[in-house]
Amino acid sequence: MKAAARNTTKSRRAIRQDQAERAAQGQVPVAARLRKARVLVVGDVMLDRYWFGEVGRISPEAPVPVVKIDRVEERPGGAANVARNVAALEAHTSLVSVLGKDEPGSCLRRLLRHERIDAQLHTDPDVKTTVKLRVIGRHQQLVRVDFEEPPTHESLASQFRVFTKLLQSHDAVILSDYGKGGLTHIVNMIRAARAAGKTVLVDPKGEDYTRYRGASLLTPNRAEFRDVAGGWKSEAELTRKAHALARELRIDALLITRSEEGMTLYRKGSRFHVPAQAREVFDVSGAGDTVIATLGVMVASGMALDEAVRLANRAAGIVVGKFGTAVVSPEELFETGQTTTV
Repeated sequence: MKAAARNTTKSRRAIRQDQAERAAQGQVPVAARLRKARVLVVGDVMLDRYWFGEVGRISPEAPVPVVKIDRVEERPGGAANVARNVAALEAHTSLVSVLGKDEPGSCLRRLLRHERIDAQLHTDPDVKTTVKLRVIGRHQQLVRVDFEEPPTHESLASQFRVFTKLLQSHDAVILSDYGKGGLTHIVNMIRAARAAGKTVLVDPKGEDYTRYRGASLLTPNRAEFRDVAGGWKSEAELTRKAHALARELRIDALLITRSEEGMTLYRKGSRFHVPAQAREVFDVSGAGDTVIATLGVMVASGMALDEAVRLANRAAGIVVGKFGTAVVSPEELFETGQTTTV
C-alpha cells in the first residue's frame, strides 16, 4: 500500500514537472489557453426561430403543405451565433450590436444571458429585431420567413462608441456581416482595430469587398468568392485570383471555405489547403459562424494561423452534423490525448 502511494505521489510530481516544463517552453495545451483569450464580436444579430410540426395534408387554398406546429425552438443567430460559438470554446466573449425594442429583442437578450456573453446591445425603439423563422416538417425545412429592418444612424453611432471603448481589452475582433446594416461603420472599425494592434477577422457579405480593406483575414465561402472574383477552371487560377484579391484589399490572409472540398488559406506567396472532414451533413446553417468563431478564439489564444485553420475545419465538420445553428465544445474539438499547442 505504501509503495503504491509512493508511486502515485511520484507520478503526480512527474505530471506537475512535465506541465511546468511545457509551460516554460510555451507548450501549453490549447484547451488550457482558451479561457485567457478575449474576443470582441460585432455585427448583425438576429433571432433564429424554428417551428416544428407534422405534415398531414395539402392545403385546399393552394398547393402547399399544412403544418401542424407542435414544438418551437429559439436560438441566437447571426453575430449572436458567432458570439455563442466563441463562448462555447470558453473564451471571454463580448458582443456589440443593435436590437429593436420588441418581443424578439427581449427573447434574444434572455437567450444570451445563458451563454456567458458580455452582450452590449443598444435598444432602438425605431427598428425591428431581425428574425429568421424556419418551418420544419418531416425533418425538412419547408419555408423560411425573414423579418428585418436596418438600424438607425443614432444606434450605429452608439454602437461604434461602445466598440472603441471595448477594443483595447480584447485580443481579436470578429466582424460578422450579414448585410442587415449593422456594420455601416466597418471601415472605421477595421482602421481603429488595426491601429490598436488587434487581429481583425471578417465574415463578408455582398460584392463590395473594398469596405473590408486592411482587415487581417477574410473568410468568404466558395460562392461568395466567385461573386466577387469570378469563376475559375483550375486550382492554379483560383490561387491567382485569391492572391490578387488579397493584394488589392491589403489583407494579411484570405480563407475560402469550400464545402465538401474543405478550406484553403491564401497568404502572400503561399497556399495552405485542409480537406473536408468526412462526416454526414445534416444542416449547414451557421457553419460559417462556427468557422470564424473558432479562428478568432485560436488566434486570440496565440495559435499559428495554419493550425487555427485546421481546428476551424474540424469544428465545421462537427457542427454540420447538428441541426440548426449550433456550437462546438472544447471536448468535441480536441480529441483525447491531443497534443496541439500554442
